[in-house]
Amino acid sequence: MLSTQTVIDSGITTGPFDEFVDRILRLGAARTSAYVCCANVHMVVEAHRDPSFRKVLAEADLVTPDGGPVASVAGWRGGHPQERVAGMDLVPALLEEAARRGQSVYFYGTTDDVLEAIVVRAKRELPTLRLVGTCAPPFRPLTPDEEAAHVAAINAADPDLLFVALGCPRQERWMAAHRGQVKACMLGVGQAFLVYAGMEQRLPVWARRLWLEWAYRLWLEPRRLWKRYLVTNSRFLFLLARTSLAKG
Repeated sequence: MLSTQTVIDSGITTGPFDEFVDRILRLGAARTSAYVCCANVHMVVEAHRDPSFRKVLAEADLVTPDGGPVASVAGWRGGHPQERVAGMDLVPALLEEAARRGQSVYFYGTTDDVLEAIVVRAKRELPTLRLVGTCAPPFRPLTPDEEAAHVAAINAADPDLLFVALGCPRQERWMAAHRGQVKACMLGVGQAFLVYAGMEQRLPVWARRLWLEWAYRLWLEPRRLWKRYLVTNSRFLFLLARTSLAKG
């Protein structure tokens, strides 16, 4: 059974990985225009810093414990171990189960090359999967007409699940803004597109269990990510200590 625990000041959904997969697919089948956020340390700290973004997370249907520290703290708050429910693991699991259930999927974000690689892998490994569309929007703010056209195209394809990769916090804000417009369960999964496409490797499981994935990504992109990981991770530990002391 899924429940919620507070990490800093964000509600994080907790429970078994398989229950997340089932709940997400049921949200998609219901066409309730839901959205799911995958929360790592960066997202939790950003939510603390920005009340408008905190509201985006608070209104999500599910906020998965994507990062190891977030999962560990959520489990500690709940009194039992909590496994990571990372976007990089959710994407292949959801695609496999969607194929089994006959549900449809759509990919929105990144580049045409990445989307092409995703389609190739999905068709090779899951030939029965109903992949009903892809779209790589331009790397700039869309005009209202472009935005409306994208939403219309997604709804015309009629997916159960819409995977969104626009980067955090843009993808989360996009999903929140389009709740009630996009008739699918939207999932902000960012970097998972590159991993599923085979364009970025993940660390071995043992290294991920030691919370080293952030260090690996920092090594790959130091100029872009140094502030996010070094400064933000320190901020997370400070906020966690402060809230723990405040609760006594």
